[in-house]
Amino acid sequence: MIVIDNILISDDVVKKQFVCDLSRCKGGCCEEGDAGAPLEESELDTVLEMYEKIKPYLGKASIEEVERKGKYVYHKEFGWVTPTLGNDNEICVYGFRDEKGIIKCAFEQAYYDGVIPWKKPISCHLFPIIAKKGKYGDYERMNYEARQPMCNPACSLGKKLEVPVYEFLKEPLVRKYGEGFYNALVKVASMQQASKKV
Repeated sequence: MIVIDNILISDDVVKKQFVCDLSRCKGGCCEEGDAGAPLEESELDTVLEMYEKIKPYLGKASIEEVERKGKYVYHKEFGWVTPTLGNDNEICVYGFRDEKGIIKCAFEQAYYDGVIPWKKPISCHLFPIIAKKGKYGDYERMNYEARQPMCNPACSLGKKLEVPVYEFLKEPLVRKYGEGFYNALVKVASMQQASKKV
């Protein structure tokens, strides 16, 4: 376990290797799960604000589901989450399939197109890292939770390219916790690697 400030970080975040291989997994993390993508309280207004701008990226079924359920819903286990089509374990309403069958995020595509300034929910951006508030006290737990077998191609590609999880996820880690946190994590990882060589 690594501790930086009030964040408890699983050793797997620095030990495991991971690089998304969308051509193989087809963006399955936007579809497979027990609910929609968790949303932080601070993201709820952002989703409301950005919806009309990302609406053109959505299919008819997604728009109808948003109109029926709302732009986000409350889940008894996960708190505020994005709605899904049909049941909890179906595709996120903000996901759509491209011509290659890969699920893309409407928020992220609109961001890349210069339509909105917000990339996507931080829980999606951080995957396969899952960050949760601790049950007792003011702290957060950060775990590496790649899904098997869906993430097997990403784990294989990470090993092939020798890219640790924390390096692959530098952008969302900095986005959520700041440069200082990320630099401290890099330092801890470097120390652990050096101790292995001794």
